[in-house]
Amino acid sequence: DHFLLRWLRGELIITRHLHLEFRKQIKVDTIIAEWRPPEVIEKYLSGGMCGYDLEGSPIWYDVIGPVDPKGLFLSASKQDFIKSKIRDCEVLQQECNLQSQRLGKNVESITMIYDVEGLGLKHLWKPAIETYGEILQMFEDNYPEGLKRLFVIKAPKLFPVAYNLVKHFLSENTRQKICILGANWQEVLLKYIDAEQLPAIYGGKLTDPDGDPRCRTRINHVGPVPTSYYVRDHVKVDYEQCMTVSRGSSQQLDYEILFPGCVLRWQFATEGADIGFGVFLKARKGEWMKAAQMLEVVPSQRYNAHLVPEDGSLTCERPGVCE
Repeated sequence: DHFLLRWLRGELIITRHLHLEFRKQIKVDTIIAEWRPPEVIEKYLSGGMCGYDLEGSPIWYDVIGPVDPKGLFLSASKQDFIKSKIRDCEVLQQECNLQSQRLGKNVESITMIYDVEGLGLKHLWKPAIETYGEILQMFEDNYPEGLKRLFVIKAPKLFPVAYNLVKHFLSENTRQKICILGANWQEVLLKYIDAEQLPAIYGGKLTDPDGDPRCRTRINHVGPVPTSYYVRDHVKVDYEQCMTVSRGSSQQLDYEILFPGCVLRWQFATEGADIGFGVFLKARKGEWMKAAQMLEVVPSQRYNAHLVPEDGSLTCERPGVCE
């Protein structure tokens, strides 16, 4: 039984009963026929299945850059996102089964292509990262060995930061299947995918019937979510630290920067009033210093964080202690 062999290869045989319970609770066996994602997810969550690799496995594309995480989270629930990804997994599994029948051989895994051009700070928003982590964990727990390989293409400088935020959700086996491609990514893709099965936008010859090189009828290329879809005006964020800063006083938090190129990220909100915030650099951790005695990295200014949560980041040019 190929299904059981996948669990054995994935070293998850002891948790198969949990998988069966998962399928029962979510009603996975009927999710394709009986459940559809909310319209906003169907229209504004990127990706889709398009073509087959040289071995006959289905190919799934995720186009990350244009995705609007905050707009999506203001318009649909976290469970809707997770359930939509479960449905995608079942669609892909169904296609693997059909390919097995068509080709007369076992097809049990997929190729994925992550187009991360345009990856930015909006994608590193805490609620989005947490939900993506839950989705990755769901993949690991319930679809073992379903991934053959994953190609990351057009990765910007921020990609290593994003990957570090989620890689702990991935097993070592899954990490070994991730290929981060360089400038010759089109050439590499064509070693695994016939040009007739690869969208023209990615270096192949496949287009939609109307000549669209992006194959939008199969791969959802999205944009900002219209506010007309919003069902809430904010998303609750659980912060790692909570403190009281009295009027006229200040608080200092130390973060050690071990080497140049580290990215320091901050997110904060206040209750009832605005607040001053800045980033300064000093030589030693644990040493209290006045702001005037330290090197100003991000100038201190007032933020209306009681109205809109604030977030930002900087790439540190030298080691030291930021506060």
